[in-house]
Amino acid sequence: MAPTTFHFRTATDGDAFAISALIADFTQDFFVHADGAGTEIFLESVSEKAEQVYIQDPRYHFILALEDEKLAGFIAMRDLSHLYHLFIATEFQGLGLARELWQRAQALSTSSGHTGPFTVNSSVKAIPVYQRFGFVATGDLIEMHGIAFLPMRFCEDI
Repeated sequence: MAPTTFHFRTATDGDAFAISALIADFTQDFFVHADGAGTEIFLESVSEKAEQVYIQDPRYHFILALEDEKLAGFIAMRDLSHLYHLFIATEFQGLGLARELWQRAQALSTSSGHTGPFTVNSSVKAIPVYQRFGFVATGDLIEMHGIAFLPMRFCEDI
C-alpha cells in the first residue's frame, strides 16, 4: 500500500454509522463462541444507536482518522482514562495508525488534566498491540456476555 496521509478530527453524531460498521468488522475477535452465542448485550453496546449515545456523552472522547472521507480508524476514551475503543480498518493496519491515535488520545487526556493511569479491556487478538504500547495485564482473561477480554493498564516504565 502506498503511503497514506490521514486527517484527524473529533466524532460527530453523523459518524455513528461508520464507527459501528468498522467495529462490526471485528466483533468476532471478541466472541467466546464462533457462532456469537450470548453476545447480544455486547453487540447492542457497539450498535449505531449506542455509538451515537457515546459520541453525545461528554465522558467519551472520540478521535477519528480519515483518508479523504473514509474512516480508516478511531479511538475513544471514557473519562480521559479508559481506552474504550481502538479500531483500525484492515486495509490501514500496519501503518502506525493505532499508535498515532493512542498518542493523540494520551495527549488529549493529559492536556485535559488526567494524571492517573490508563486502562483498556483488550480483545485476545489485540493484546500484542497494547503490549507494544506499554500496557500490561492486570488480571486474568474475563469471559462475560459471550465475549472474552483481558484487563490491562498502561505502564510508562516499559
